[in-house]
Amino acid sequence: MSAGGSATPHPDWLSPRTAVWVFLAFALAYFLSALVRAVTATLAPTLSAELSLSASDLGLLAGGYFLGFATTQLPLGNWLDRYGPRRVIVGFLTLAVLGCAAFALATSFSGLLAARVLTGMGVSACLMAPLTGFRRWLSPATLLRVNSWMLMTGSLGMVAATLPVQWLLPLTGWRGLFWSLAVLLILSMVVLWRLVPGWPSASAADAATPTIGYGQIVRHPFFRQMAPIGFINYGGMVAVQTLWAGPWMVRVAGYSAEQSAFGLFAINLCMLTTFWLWGLLNPHLVHRDLMPERLIAWGLPVSLLVLLSIVWLGPQAGWGMWALFCVCSTFVSLSQPAVAQALPPQAAGRALSAYNLVIFAGVFCVQWAIGLAVDGFGLLGWNTEASFRGAVGVFGLCCLWAYGAFLRRYRQPSHRAQD
Repeated sequence: MSAGGSATPHPDWLSPRTAVWVFLAFALAYFLSALVRAVTATLAPTLSAELSLSASDLGLLAGGYFLGFATTQLPLGNWLDRYGPRRVIVGFLTLAVLGCAAFALATSFSGLLAARVLTGMGVSACLMAPLTGFRRWLSPATLLRVNSWMLMTGSLGMVAATLPVQWLLPLTGWRGLFWSLAVLLILSMVVLWRLVPGWPSASAADAATPTIGYGQIVRHPFFRQMAPIGFINYGGMVAVQTLWAGPWMVRVAGYSAEQSAFGLFAINLCMLTTFWLWGLLNPHLVHRDLMPERLIAWGLPVSLLVLLSIVWLGPQAGWGMWALFCVCSTFVSLSQPAVAQALPPQAAGRALSAYNLVIFAGVFCVQWAIGLAVDGFGLLGWNTEASFRGAVGVFGLCCLWAYGAFLRRYRQPSHRAQD
């Protein structure tokens, strides 16, 4: 990993050695946050059996994490720009520790839901904090690489949430698992505090830059271009990866709980490899002037074709098809660092947090909406297979609409701001 790439060095950029250690510190925290996020898909059969959860209950429980995540994004952006990544992420992770402990102690669905909301709030800085720091500490080409490799680390956490969790459950139970996660989060707080640099006071250049508020960010043409696909396509990809691929494999494709856990493991391993490859390719794509919006316009339609195939195949669509859908959807992950680069570095925290709010509000809505659709089609007399296929079909139509909205703005003249 290079802190400076081939661009002219900037005084705020980290040395390569320091950049590696800072990346690893943030990566540990993001690994744990992704593990906590995705573990509900593996635990879904156990929690459903123990607490008699319906599909909509399961969707709401998984979505509660993202609801908590989304509620913190706007203040988080201001705090990141003002106080810096280290202080903010360590403070927020305290809430995540409490959330994991509350989940381990919960005895009802309402208790589990409240704990998931608190946990989501606590880990909500685990990606935004490093991306805010990297926007100032690394060159633009390296920023795209590190963004992909942070997402790769998240995929590694999701891999750990599948078969390894399935193997641990007989030994620890799901409550013991969450106590262990609380301890690991405390460890990551110590590592972050020791390795991540402090945040400098506002420089004269920063003070001379007009303050950019959330209203200006949301009205920015590039932000508005990326918002629809961030909400539905990106949010939907995460919703599938962290929840609905599992129930589909069990209730439509006929997998056992162990086979479903293996399928989720394979899906997340494919995502890990994909983000690693994006990290290798991104600097070369930047040097060839292949901007993120162009790559999204070319690549994202493939995911729509895969989703259509899943609905068509029904029980024959196993983990391989869902892995292909998630991999093809990763084009939209390029939108996140692109939004940060479209605005000045002094507003990076707010720009990233505002866009992250869009993404995770989308995750919450899509996760819950798919569950509601499955239950709703069931009330109309549809069987389980038809209900799931109908719900995924509606999701696919929403993805098509969002891509069309993105494409209309993409064809207009670029409104990217320059630093």
